[in-house]
Amino acid sequence: MPPKKLKILYVTSEVVPFVKTGGLADVSSALPQKLQEQGHQVRIVVPKYGAIDERKYKIHEVVRLKDLDVKIGEKDVVFSLRSSFLIGPKVRVQIYFLDNHEYYGSRHSLYADPLTGNDFPDNDERFILLARSVFELILKLGWVPDVIHCNDWQCGLIPAYLKTMFKDHEMFQNIKTLFTIHNLSYQGVFPKATFKKTGLPEELNTANGMIHNGKVNFMKAGLNYSDTINTVSETYAEEICNDEELSSGMHKILKRRKDDVFGIVNGIDDRIWNPSTDKLIEKKYSLKNLDDKKLNKRALSEKFGFDYNPDRPTIGIISRLYDHKGFDLLEKAFPALMKLDLNLILLGTGDKKYHKFFESAVMDYSDKFYCYLGFDDELAHLIEAGSDMYLMPSKYEPCGLNQMYSLMYGTVPIVRETGGLADTVENYDPKEDTGNGFSFQKYDPKELVKTVKAALDIYTNDPKTWTKIMKNGMKSNFTWLNSSKLYVDLYKKVIS
Repeated sequence: MPPKKLKILYVTSEVVPFVKTGGLADVSSALPQKLQEQGHQVRIVVPKYGAIDERKYKIHEVVRLKDLDVKIGEKDVVFSLRSSFLIGPKVRVQIYFLDNHEYYGSRHSLYADPLTGNDFPDNDERFILLARSVFELILKLGWVPDVIHCNDWQCGLIPAYLKTMFKDHEMFQNIKTLFTIHNLSYQGVFPKATFKKTGLPEELNTANGMIHNGKVNFMKAGLNYSDTINTVSETYAEEICNDEELSSGMHKILKRRKDDVFGIVNGIDDRIWNPSTDKLIEKKYSLKNLDDKKLNKRALSEKFGFDYNPDRPTIGIISRLYDHKGFDLLEKAFPALMKLDLNLILLGTGDKKYHKFFESAVMDYSDKFYCYLGFDDELAHLIEAGSDMYLMPSKYEPCGLNQMYSLMYGTVPIVRETGGLADTVENYDPKEDTGNGFSFQKYDPKELVKTVKAALDIYTNDPKTWTKIMKNGMKSNFTWLNSSKLYVDLYKKVIS
């Protein structure tokens, strides 16, 4: 039987509040804290990028973890693992910062050069070092985890090293690995010459190992050699195992390993996203005083300079502007949407072609379309609180967080039924009188418009039903406590 309380080494390339580019950083902060709150022993490893303030976070040296060395190809690389704590409201989680000036400390940005937008050419060596540092940490500290939890391609080599170079070392005999896919489309692809730098045995230098389309692929290594794989929603787990288009070239492996692939929806941090405590909105509200939500709608209309009309629905969108987020669909549906009686507000940044499209749309539809091309956290909170509906027509969506924020805020989501959107938004069924939002299946602009019309129809003509749909959403429970318990069950499954 696996032990009741587990030792978990959580390896990631970003963690809030130290450093963040996306949702991975939020997960890497919230999940370890929740696990520790439940009595498990968690330690985190993350690179110490130049953007991390070591004085602010009291990052200090550990004598046993100072000036360690490994070979990356022919190169001798010296690094240290320095220590601090991730301090939450209830617990402190031990965190080790992988410190090497050349690979991390000399750069403020995580994966790409901010001036050119291109990935750093030595990302292969940077994340080979992350993988190798994990084994040195365990050897030098003598702290042996039950599970190493690896996240995305940046950690993909850890399971490969464990199954090959370290498999006969007694300290590593019983350690298991869980590999979490946050986004399958980023894979850590490098030239064939990278293989020599890893020091891994030659048998991995094949299409059955970690070579994909003639190149070294860190994601493939993680998928092939981890004991168990999971991703951030149940439907996305099914989709990537069964739908070749969504498997980003990893279809064969995922199909073969289907029984080892699980889905657990990410939680959300209800200390940050909660309308009854949110300091960034105009007026706090909850199920008990739902009418106060209208004061946020008024504040939102003032912010964008349009007339406040409680009867005219406002639809919000907060997103990165890329094809996979459904913006090609939205662009095609746009003229039809603009014929409807609504206000549409967009906050986001991304592909230049969409910046251009929305800049021109603001001129054409200045009486009902408003946008802010950039990012503004305070505005994001006000859009969630002040909109009546939230539109998220993604082509694929591993988990998605904004639809969950919307449900919590009584802002009814309109989504395409895929990945985490399918798992969290239940389409309103007038016969059964159930559901917390509106969804469509076919990736088609007509379907999008039809679904928006269905939502507008109920909003305008049946306010009682509309309030019920809002309340259904606000009763949802997306806290990390639920998700963290599912992770514990999965760790125990891996161990046994």
